[in-house]
This record gives sequence, C-alpha cells and structure tokens, in this order.
Amino acid sequence: MTSSDYTEPAVALGQHRMPLLGFGTWQIENDDAPQATTTALELGYRHIDTATGYGNEAGIGAALASSGLDRDAVFVTTKLPPENVGHERQTIEESLTKLGLDRVDLWLVHWPPNSQASPEVWEHVIKAQQDGLATSIGVSNYSLAQIDELVAATGVTPAVNQIRWSPGIYDAAVAEGLAERGVVLEGYSPFKASNLDDPTLLRIAEAHDATAAQVIVAWHVAHDYVVIPKSVRRERIEANGAGARIELSAEEVAAIDGLGA
Repeated sequence: MTSSDYTEPAVALGQHRMPLLGFGTWQIENDDAPQATTTALELGYRHIDTATGYGNEAGIGAALASSGLDRDAVFVTTKLPPENVGHERQTIEESLTKLGLDRVDLWLVHWPPNSQASPEVWEHVIKAQQDGLATSIGVSNYSLAQIDELVAATGVTPAVNQIRWSPGIYDAAVAEGLAERGVVLEGYSPFKASNLDDPTLLRIAEAHDATAAQVIVAWHVAHDYVVIPKSVRRERIEANGAGARIELSAEEVAAIDGLGA
C-alpha cells in the first residue's frame, strides 16, 4: 500500500477485493457529491458507497469520470431500494447510467422489502450479477435468519451484509454468525452509534496520537469489517482515512469490543 491509496487492507469477495475503508455518501446532496467524492479519491479512497435512495449517483459518476482513475482502481457500491421491487433491472440500469459505469462492484438490497427476506427479489439481484451488471451482490440491514432464508431458497449467499455497526453496538453473535456464513460485515454510521467521549476510546486514542473517531475506524479494520465513514469536509475525510492505518493491539481491540457489552 502506498501512502496515497487505500486499496489495502481489503477483504476478498470471490475473485476480487473490497477495500476495508470506503467513502460513505449517505446524506451528501447530488450537487455536493462531485467535490466530496473527488476529495476522497484525491486522498486515496478507492471504495465509494452510494445508493439509488441517496439521489447522488450522478454526482458521484461525475467525480469518477473526471478522476483519471482506471475503472478497476475504484470499488463502487450502490443499492436497490425496497420500494423499487418489481423494477430491479430498470433500477440497476439507471444506476449504471448515472454512475457512468457498465457494472458496479457490489449491488445490495438496501432493506428487506416489507421487512421480509424476499427471495423473489434476491433472484432478480442474482440475475443482474449473472448478466454482468454487478460483480458481487449482497444485502443491507438483513438479519441472520433472513440471510438463511435467501440461501435456502436460491443457493446463493450474499457476499456482504451492510448494517449499522460500531463499538457501541458490537454484537459478537452477529459478527460470528456472518463470518460462519461467509458473509462480509460492512458497517455504516460508525460514529453515530458510539460515544466519542468514552474513556476507553480516548485512552487508546491518546496512545496512538489519534482521535476517538480514528480509533473506531482502526477497530473495524482490525476485525476485517468494512467501514464507510462519510463527510464533505476535506480535513475530516483525510482524518477518517488515516484511522485505517492505525494498528491496534489485541488488548486494545478486546477493550473496544467490551464497549458493546
């Protein structure tokens, strides 16, 4: 890994790799997305997370087009909103048009439709992958039981489950359950669900000349969880990225795990 890109550390998704550090774009307006995404790419992020529901795919596509980076240099995720059930193919094709891509690296079912696993929707997602529109496919906000229902019905395991995740809501049973199923855990809202003034985080942060937020990013990376912090401020984007380079000790990781108890 060079000092200027975050392609590593990464986790394997079949034959390709997903950087553990991604740039989250939830709540970033389409007008702000080109600059924010360009900043992230300039600072070395090589994984961009968006969704149809965010309304910013076109802005992100503009940043990708102007970046000068090879297509294979950037891992791009988008998501199928549950309200678009019945229009899965149209949804991903529209996403690809806005992003300026011929495929995404990962397409997720954003939420269980009507709070149900919905294997029939998953079948359409599988078809999109088979047709080359998505290299990998997965889900978001699914329970272990719902994942099992998808696998039982289709024989295809989601590559990723993107869920709300942080030290403050750490659940070893969920993490272990996903790992046992071969599903990568990807966490969103890493800072909102934790107390950044927690004494344990502050103590570890001080030991690494870092911030509590950077320690949270480092904790995800230490566990091989994907993490997608977001910001539109250059200094915050840069600081979040620096957290991925902090190496925590086993004792520090265990102490942070304890915050979810």
